[in-house]
Amino acid sequence: MTTLHVRLRWLSWHRPRLARWSQVGLIVLLWFACDQCVRRLHVPVPGSVLALGLLLLLLLSGVVPAVGLRRGADWLLAEMLLFFIPAVMAVWQHLPLLRQQGVRIFVVIVVGTVLVMGTTALLVDLMFRWRQRHAR
Repeated sequence: MTTLHVRLRWLSWHRPRLARWSQVGLIVLLWFACDQCVRRLHVPVPGSVLALGLLLLLLLSGVVPAVGLRRGADWLLAEMLLFFIPAVMAVWQHLPLLRQQGVRIFVVIVVGTVLVMGTTALLVDLMFRWRQRHAR
């Protein structure tokens, strides 16, 4: 086997992983840049929200193709449970608060979850109908 052949085999095997990590890196870099801007300019919007809005604008304008972020976004969604582990561990440190305010916290979580799920379902339905109308 020639050196070029070995490199091409390595690249074809690693290309999906490299693409995924470069896409995750782009998302993290965008978040970090927006977070730093928010901190320096004292904007009353979280950096993550600003980054999400900027990413949406980049996707809608075609500067960043949706296909170009698919693998990274799919991986982040698949591993989302890992991002909640620190929050769960923090809950254990505040058990007295949970004993006092647990019912109220539970109600807020349930109502918030129902509102988010309902809004998401409504928006998905509206977008599906809009796509069907414009496809004709």
